[in-house]
Amino acid sequence: MKLIVFEDAHYENLLPLVYTRPVFKLRCGFDALLHKIEAVFRRQADAVVVRSALRDAFHRRNERPVIGVDTATDADDQLWINGRALVTGHFDIPRQTAVWRNDALLAARVDAPTSSLLADAVSMGTDALRRVLSACEPVEVNDHNAQLIDYPWQLVNATHREIVRAFENIEPGSRGIIYPGAHLVNEGAIHIGAGSRLMPCAVLDAEDGPIYISDNVTIRPNATITGPCYIGENCTIQAGANIREGTSIGMWSKVGGEVEGTIIHGYSNKQHDGFLGHSYVGEWVNLGADTVTSDLKNTYGPIRVPINGRMVDSGEMFVGSIIGDHTKTGINVALPTGCVIGFASNIFLSRYAPKFVPSFSWLTDNGLEQNDPRRALEVAHKVVARRKRELGEAEVALFLSIADLAKEIESR
Repeated sequence: MKLIVFEDAHYENLLPLVYTRPVFKLRCGFDALLHKIEAVFRRQADAVVVRSALRDAFHRRNERPVIGVDTATDADDQLWINGRALVTGHFDIPRQTAVWRNDALLAARVDAPTSSLLADAVSMGTDALRRVLSACEPVEVNDHNAQLIDYPWQLVNATHREIVRAFENIEPGSRGIIYPGAHLVNEGAIHIGAGSRLMPCAVLDAEDGPIYISDNVTIRPNATITGPCYIGENCTIQAGANIREGTSIGMWSKVGGEVEGTIIHGYSNKQHDGFLGHSYVGEWVNLGADTVTSDLKNTYGPIRVPINGRMVDSGEMFVGSIIGDHTKTGINVALPTGCVIGFASNIFLSRYAPKFVPSFSWLTDNGLEQNDPRRALEVAHKVVARRKRELGEAEVALFLSIADLAKEIESR
């Protein structure tokens, strides 16, 4: 049986986070949705299906074979799983069956002729999918084993329990350096990777949940990390930082101030004071000193979030900010509850930012102007180079194409 992970037409609900990545590369807890699927099924995906705008860039990264670029769907037994699925337990379905969650396809097990049609249909919506799978009998999968992610805050809310779940397979202990004066509370629930350093007076408090520190992490003096928490490789936690429960910080990030219940995808900076709560921050983001997010309404009521031109009731009491890749804020910027900031935007305001900031915005007290895509790309090259990385030809083309795509989607 081949394992195929696919994107469907509902990816737009996860913008701006997925302008540059497939939905299955979004982070929750220790790792991405794709890696959770592969861990549960104990195998690497044989191929993936991504939307046409991402095919070239994803193919060049050589992560997984891409159907339609370098592989075909010719096996007679294939299990297709939606890349938006947060899979936490193994499930098995018979051949020629499909699992539906309302109008979305969670999984299907099909033959080669059906899969060749499915590769195109997944991006067309429910009607096209149901036509292709009309011969597949509907079956059920336990909700506890697979949840479809519809909106970014669901990933944020699931991170707490995903860290706890993933740590069950981790051996606690330290392969790093723990300086005199550092404190570990409940050491049996703490892992510190090779090359990491815990400086004097830093505190790791795992009394209420595990803490995983990856390799080559520096935790500076007087920082406090409370579990459940995940810190990715090559991160720096600045002096005096307060990293609270339910936080997952991806690789090569530099973080200070107060952070609670938040996902930082990776390669981003929030080095200074300021509160970041119940938010999802993309890659190559820089939050200026004393940038703060609101994640709770004064009424304690459910928070509405702008998603592709409409306000969506999250049903949640806590929702912070959803921030796209390559976005930057100036000092003292205040972000309102449940706000969405697009791709490659810049915000320099002395008052509250609006609830929605379009991609490629240059927003100041004088108003909103377009951030020229090529100018934004020049800055991106400089930012990426600081991490000893570079944007390849396909990534540059994708970066520039997002301007037109975002204008079309966000104008709604």
